[in-house]
Amino acid sequence: MDKKRVHQNRKVISFIPDGEFYYKKALKAMQQDRFTEAHKYLKRATELNPEDPEILMHYGILQMEEGAFKEAEETLQQAYVLAPELADITFYLAEVHAHMNLLIEAKGYAEQYLKMDAGGPFADDAEEIIDFIEQNDPFGDEDYEVYVLQEKARKQMEDGEFKEAIDLLENIITDYPQLWAAYNNLALAYFYLGKIERAYETLDEVLSQNEGNIHALCNLAVFYYYEEKNEQLEQLLNMLRKIHPYAVEQRYKLGATFSLVGQHEEAFKQFRKLQKHGFEGDAGFYFWLAHSAYFTGHDNIAKKAYAKLLEIDPSKEGFEPWQDVEEKIEPNSVEQDRTFLLNKIQNSYRSERMFGFYLLGKSGYKQELLAHPTYIQLEKLTVEEKVFLMSSLGEEFAFGETSDPAHVRAYEITEILYKNYCPLNYEAAHLFQMWFTLCERAMEAAYRFPNPMALAAAIDFMFRSARFDRVTKTGMAKKYGISTPTLTKYVNELIAFLPYTD
Repeated sequence: MDKKRVHQNRKVISFIPDGEFYYKKALKAMQQDRFTEAHKYLKRATELNPEDPEILMHYGILQMEEGAFKEAEETLQQAYVLAPELADITFYLAEVHAHMNLLIEAKGYAEQYLKMDAGGPFADDAEEIIDFIEQNDPFGDEDYEVYVLQEKARKQMEDGEFKEAIDLLENIITDYPQLWAAYNNLALAYFYLGKIERAYETLDEVLSQNEGNIHALCNLAVFYYYEEKNEQLEQLLNMLRKIHPYAVEQRYKLGATFSLVGQHEEAFKQFRKLQKHGFEGDAGFYFWLAHSAYFTGHDNIAKKAYAKLLEIDPSKEGFEPWQDVEEKIEPNSVEQDRTFLLNKIQNSYRSERMFGFYLLGKSGYKQELLAHPTYIQLEKLTVEEKVFLMSSLGEEFAFGETSDPAHVRAYEITEILYKNYCPLNYEAAHLFQMWFTLCERAMEAAYRFPNPMALAAAIDFMFRSARFDRVTKTGMAKKYGISTPTLTKYVNELIAFLPYTD
């Protein structure tokens, strides 16, 4: 009996499915149009046989048929690295790049395929790709260089090298005076460098010659938003709401623009339409989809979108739109007043900027304001400012092992006060303005902030007793769980940092 059981156990464990097993099951499922199962089997096959180019190729094909073009391109590139001699992989790379509107790459792979297998099964398809691109590509073969230059300019802008990008883009439009994409990027570079008039003039030039250019109109809306030209912005947004473009990249641009300027309902509609038509976007798409979904109450969609973003770009972890935003914050609170925040972080007084940087970490506008290339210039900030800016990016980033413990305690005092007053109304904001004035002067004097709870109580008492009757030290001490003599001690210490005028 025991021998029989052992024999049965051996029969059970002797079969361990490998990648080939799942690959065959996937092919069978595909033949029967069971694509969900096929996807599951092929994904498992690639996990078990990650260096099999045939399996990777078929997985990439299935991803492409599902509309997941970015993922398909990555999978096919893996297969290509393993077996560059396989002509079929080269053809499918041409096809996926054509779907992604990366025309130069698509044409290159199609031409390469014909060189590898001129009489192959995909020869006609490859020639169709080449013909289509030659009819639709604004550049000829000799102008591949301009594409590379535009990509270089785009990368410079992403890295904040706006002057270098401007020089490059100006050279491009000299040679290509109707290359509107270069004009639009040039306008953005001018704007972010602070050359506002030049930015507007550049967009005017585009729209005067190419009326209805959606990218130029969207950029104009962004400029109006940042410049707080609300009347012009609303007129332009009313026009953009009536536009229903066919091209995917134009819908994408509209959605991202609506989301950036706070029109999340409109943005969400655009992104959901794209998804319903099978569009699988890049990291930027999922970033804006998550934001528009979150701010319109579609929490599950927002979290799924952000999970997808993290698969593509893990460095975005911790930047979720809901990160650090307290549930009890109300839309009309100080934390959610964009104009108030912007005025603080760009204020000429350092204590005001410190307050703005701290509030930024509690606001739904955190991502937008942190992402703007000129609102916060890290290299110009003092140590005192950085303490509270870093709190917007995460406490662990703010306070490493080498941080001054006094700075940690100053931040802790702010957190104690915030927990007692959030969401902040405009009266409570005055308390925080008083605290940051004292905090700045205390930091300059190398004050050690020895007892955060007592110091928070002292600030609260100093503020409230100056404004309201019947505020007692006994009551305030009880509220914060300290003794009255301790409260008195720290009130006296903080009074030394009050900014007196002659």
